[in-house]
Amino acid sequence: MDRIERIIAKLNLKPHPEGGYFRETYRDSLKIDKANLGPEYSGNRNCSTCIYFLLTSNAFSAFHKIRQDEIWHFYQGSPIRLHLISPQGEYSNILIGSDLDQGQIPQFVVPKEYWFSGATIKDNDYSLMGCTVSPGFDFDDFELGQRIELISSFPQHREIIEKFTRN
Repeated sequence: MDRIERIIAKLNLKPHPEGGYFRETYRDSLKIDKANLGPEYSGNRNCSTCIYFLLTSNAFSAFHKIRQDEIWHFYQGSPIRLHLISPQGEYSNILIGSDLDQGQIPQFVVPKEYWFSGATIKDNDYSLMGCTVSPGFDFDDFELGQRIELISSFPQHREIIEKFTRN
């Protein structure tokens, strides 16, 4: 069994709809009542959630967005490049990794409602990350980007959208 398969097995990771592999490791028992959240939320939310998230050279994270800020934490493997498109259409990218001298950062907050995708930057490698969301993640808050719709909204970013969408 190779290194990636061992990590998937040891951490009991499952395929994620956006790509890669994940397992929820924490879901706060405290709840935020829907009345204290914005109208865009469909119900109560846990205060916070956390997952392991594994990307490989062959499994990128497709463009998606959520209603909450999402904190990415680097654990091991290859750095990843996270691609972001703001609601106003501004593109940026960041390297998340452990080599501070190479401009990498070990933690990054993706602002709510930003479209984002990520990919391992080294060939034949993996990136083991963690993601923390507050208010806690719920798939009702998740939207997987549709290539045609994203290109229609952000035609200036066609190339990166085509690279990191599946449809």
